Amino acid sequence: MEGRQAVRELLLAGARKVREVVMAEDLDPSPILDDIRQLAREQRVTLSEVGRKALERQSHTESSQGVVALAAEMQPAELDDLARPAHGVAPFLLALDSVTDPGNLGALLRTAECAGVSGVVLPRHRAAHLTPTVTKTAAGAIEHLPIALVGGLPSALEQLRSEGVWVIGLDSAGAGSIYDLAVADAPICLVAGAEGKGLSPLVTRRCDEVVSLPLRGNLDSLNVAAAVAVAAYEVARRRMAASDGAP
Repeated sequence: MEGRQAVRELLLAGARKVREVVMAEDLDPSPILDDIRQLAREQRVTLSEVGRKALERQSHTESSQGVVALAAEMQPAELDDLARPAHGVAPFLLALDSVTDPGNLGALLRTAECAGVSGVVLPRHRAAHLTPTVTKTAAGAIEHLPIALVGGLPSALEQLRSEGVWVIGLDSAGAGSIYDLAVADAPICLVAGAEGKGLSPLVTRRCDEVVSLPLRGNLDSLNVAAAVAVAAYEVARRRMAASDGAP
């Protein structure tokens, strides 16, 4: 784990064992660094301060922000568990079809966590996974998001449908609009595809509905992370309105 926010969330969540936190010894004082030091002491995690070059030898990203943590691997969630209500709340899932850019995946995970997504579905093959770049960009979101790794996304979506989850594809070719989605407050899984390619034909056929985001400018598409942000927050808004009893 690299990056100040990611390491702080790793320690705050306490979901997996942290073996060591390593900091550059030349860092300027900062409240978030104070938080990391305090959390490491409270959890009896080894805290080392080393020279910048020594830290960079342990880093795998362009900028670790002077903080690296060594932790146990994350354990993937079971797809069946993601399809079940949690604390009485219907599942709100995000599935990603062949998103291979680590920066996009990290941004998608951060947005998903902030929008209230309850779980993420990633294919094992031809997709980005939880690399140091992804976890740094996600800024700690992975500590709070159950993530299921599946052998084939089409079959995983079919399984979700069989368990009562509505599968909604996001694609510029979608006939309907995300703003007219009637099942936003039901068990739902949004499916987003890679930039340029969009959803694969097999994945599209497994969707109950494919919707688009209305575009008012001259460009014909959004970055996948931006598109998911708009869609996820629209679903979150509709779910909040339903829980508050709004019409």
